[in-house]
Amino acid sequence: MIRYLAESDVRKLLTMPLALEAMEQAHKALAEHRAIDIPRARIHLPTGTQHVLQAAAPELGYIGFKYYYTRPTGKSFYVHLINTETAKLDAIIEAVWMSMVRTGAASGVATNYLAVKDAGVLGQIGAGYQGESQLEAVCQVRKIGTAKVYARNRDRLAAFCEKMSGKTRVQVQPAESAEAAVRGAHVVNVITKSAEPVLKGEWLEPGQHINAAGSNALTRREIDDAAVKKCEVITVDGRGTAEKECGDLLPAVEKGWLRWNQLTEIGEVIAGKAPGRTSDRQISLYESHGMGLQDLWVGVKMLKLARERGVGTDLAVGL
Repeated sequence: MIRYLAESDVRKLLTMPLALEAMEQAHKALAEHRAIDIPRARIHLPTGTQHVLQAAAPELGYIGFKYYYTRPTGKSFYVHLINTETAKLDAIIEAVWMSMVRTGAASGVATNYLAVKDAGVLGQIGAGYQGESQLEAVCQVRKIGTAKVYARNRDRLAAFCEKMSGKTRVQVQPAESAEAAVRGAHVVNVITKSAEPVLKGEWLEPGQHINAAGSNALTRREIDDAAVKKCEVITVDGRGTAEKECGDLLPAVEKGWLRWNQLTEIGEVIAGKAPGRTSDRQISLYESHGMGLQDLWVGVKMLKLARERGVGTDLAVGL
């Protein structure tokens, strides 16, 4: 039987603490060569784009993939979990909500390992759907008292701040500009779909940590060259993924003052294989793109919970 978890089931099972735990475990496993991740592959059509991410976690007993199809008028996201012992497909999980939560959780883990310990002010550029989990995750790992958020659509921004204030019990307030959101913040989240930088290096201050989570294609770019140059600590979720998708760092590589193979992965920081922040005055950067390993780890945890709690639907397929 295949356990099918619909979006409504995922919302019952997946919490930010669970996702944070899964992200830390997944990236540490990758750094210690206990897991495998294959960077995203895409097929582009005039009608839309198909994306496929693959991963394997032998210690969990699962291999699998996420595929999703996106077009201007709609999208579909699914994770498949295959049991490595039985070769059976154990689960199909609808993954729109799951993808959003795990992306935020990855930034949360990076914040926990790279931001100054007494961080209390969060600045965020972006107030869309993905911005919710980015803000929530940082508030889970640091005692944030105030969050300043900027977005061009002021009506959406006001609604976002009201919603997230209630959800996090943190004072989430609209910022008058992107610069105002960044100035004075200890942690800065950038989560947009912009093709042009929305964060400028001239705004950055010593000790800040940046989570850049919107630039997962070489055609997107959220932070400018000056910002990258100011970051003494640069980490990515995966070097192979960054090389294919990090529009923020591509200009630095093309200009010769950064190389893909010198980047640190967040899992290496977690595992103690690479240094993270070594001074409270350093500016640190985490570039997030999304990995199949993240989906696999979260998916396996949810499948276990679903079986324990009787959540989801069993499909009589592949018996």
